[in-house]
Amino acid sequence: MDALHEAALIAARDCMGIQNHETVLVVSDALTRKIGQALFDVSHDLCREVFMLEMLPRSVNGEEPPELVTEAMQRVDVVIAPLSTSITHTNARRLACAEGARVGTMPGITEDIMVRTMRADYHKIARLTHQVRDILSAGKTVRVTSPAGTDLTLPIDGINAIASTGLILERGSFGNLPSGEAYLMPQEGKAEGVLVVDGSMAGVGLITDEPIRITIVNGKAEKIEGGKEAALLEETVERIGPLARNIAEFGVGTNDMAKVTGKILEDEKVKGTIHVALGNNISMGGTVNVPFHVDGVVLKPTVYVDDVLLLKDGKLLVE
Repeated sequence: MDALHEAALIAARDCMGIQNHETVLVVSDALTRKIGQALFDVSHDLCREVFMLEMLPRSVNGEEPPELVTEAMQRVDVVIAPLSTSITHTNARRLACAEGARVGTMPGITEDIMVRTMRADYHKIARLTHQVRDILSAGKTVRVTSPAGTDLTLPIDGINAIASTGLILERGSFGNLPSGEAYLMPQEGKAEGVLVVDGSMAGVGLITDEPIRITIVNGKAEKIEGGKEAALLEETVERIGPLARNIAEFGVGTNDMAKVTGKILEDEKVKGTIHVALGNNISMGGTVNVPFHVDGVVLKPTVYVDDVLLLKDGKLLVE
């Protein structure tokens, strides 16, 4: 068995926990066809029946898949979705989970990311992620600063954080593969300050020109400034509309095998980074339902949750 199929087997058998009585659907597109085929191949011997659907690539993260895919996702026990863009925050994923499916999404996955990150110790990652989740859930305010200029305050009182551990084993559960993050939806309309994205940005890639500086007022990205990457983000946000400016998510990476590569699937999981997303937050209990959800990664952050120092210059202080 080659390295890709070994990684696919870990994803299907260990992370998704596929059982021999279950039905499995693999959804891929032209850019992820080889990974989808590997997942299809290894699932043969794990489940009762496996299906594979290939769809056309979507244009942005959070855009809905075709209706046929949406319907098929609701009729199986397990969905694994290696796609070039994310369907994590879509009605299709929510409907599938409501019907009891376990859904593992792999937006922007590459063979390199698959082989490298699926070798991580996901039980260790799960323990760390649960600890960070509990700190966030108990907090009232997050304060983030960074050497690049981030200075952001996010009210989180009463919000339950989510642990994305890479172990998607319960009926109706979902998460990314690879994974390793604790995240939540900040209170709507209340985040204030400056977010400087200096790692990577979903839909943009690695920040190679100059950091993206986002001025946030009343929970909205009021100004997006910087170089060519900032211009691309601003253009996309303008095209989607005002709801795309919503501050949708704050998350902390917990995966020690992940590294910043320009693929947000991996980048937002890097231990010692944080990410903040714009757009859709309905999957986390919010009211903003827009076909758009993009995360920006901040390097070497210092993070306080109330009086608890969670990260110091990119070092996670929970072990």
